[in-house]
Amino acid sequence: MSVNTLDVTSGKKNIKRRRRVLVAKLGLDGHDRGAKVVARALRDAGFEVIYLGVHQAPEDVVEAAIEEDVGVVGVSVLSGSHTELVSDLLKLMREKGLNVPVIVGGIIPPDDAEELKKMGVFEVLGPGTPLRRVIEVYEKALEVNN
Repeated sequence: MSVNTLDVTSGKKNIKRRRRVLVAKLGLDGHDRGAKVVARALRDAGFEVIYLGVHQAPEDVVEAAIEEDVGVVGVSVLSGSHTELVSDLLKLMREKGLNVPVIVGGIIPPDDAEELKKMGVFEVLGPGTPLRRVIEVYEKALEVNN
């Protein structure tokens, strides 16, 4: 459940939404080093990270995102089946009424990245993206979701 906390500093009120995100590996790809690095960087930046691990089906990701009440879904795909898997994920999210930003990571050709964005993906991040940039993208995605 999302929790708002009230931080009163110097007489000013600042409401902070809990930064809870889900990170998962979609499909049969078992290479999870990048997803683990992203999950740890987000955790170290103050996010609450739900890490599902490898071999996740779109149905599993959507179910966990709903149960965990996350503000962003991040998925990594290295297998080349990113278009089909992300399309299925977005379709299931719409069907279940889950309206949170989706961030896709992995080896995604530029044309496919644009196609994913047209389908509704918030951002596509490839190998070598600086972790500072990854954190900024997740923060912006949470702002959109507030």
